[in-house]
Amino acid sequence: MKRFHSVAVIVFETGMRLLMNFPRFMILNMVKAQFLRIMGAKIGKGVIFYPGLWIAPGRKLVIGDDVDLAFGVLITTSGGVTIGDRTLIGYGTKILSSNHTIPCSSDKIYYSGHSNSPVEIGNDVWIGANVIILPGIIIGEGAVVAAGSVVTKSVEPFTIVGGNPAKIIRKRTESVQNISHASG
Repeated sequence: MKRFHSVAVIVFETGMRLLMNFPRFMILNMVKAQFLRIMGAKIGKGVIFYPGLWIAPGRKLVIGDDVDLAFGVLITTSGGVTIGDRTLIGYGTKILSSNHTIPCSSDKIYYSGHSNSPVEIGNDVWIGANVIILPGIIIGEGAVVAAGSVVTKSVEPFTIVGGNPAKIIRKRTESVQNISHASG
């Protein structure tokens, strides 16, 4: 049985790697979305999957409509990941819903297992390039996470955060929202 599991994992990983390296043409995005649905994910309409995306194992994943997943994004879904509508996920971002458990000093790290905690990303969120989002994080609607940030605590709606660990830079104000919509 263990051998069968190993072969299944290899087949899955090979298929995922091949499929997710295809370009982001509309028809190929639909094929990628269907593959993830077969793996147990719920995928909205108009999702853009850049090449180099890695999502594993796929179940417990919910992606809303018009989400953009840039090149090199990695998402672990064992703890559950929800990404809201119209969200941008930047190049090289890591969304982790699972982590290794740290054992007592005398126990072996290799055998310590994993802990899972869901990650929730709201609607209209912008996650910059090379961001790391740790398990159990909630990023509120309209939030912006600056490139290179490590998100160790949840982010309030309409807040801009950045750094390692990510800290509040400022709140998005009504006037800033109007300016950005007018220029975009």
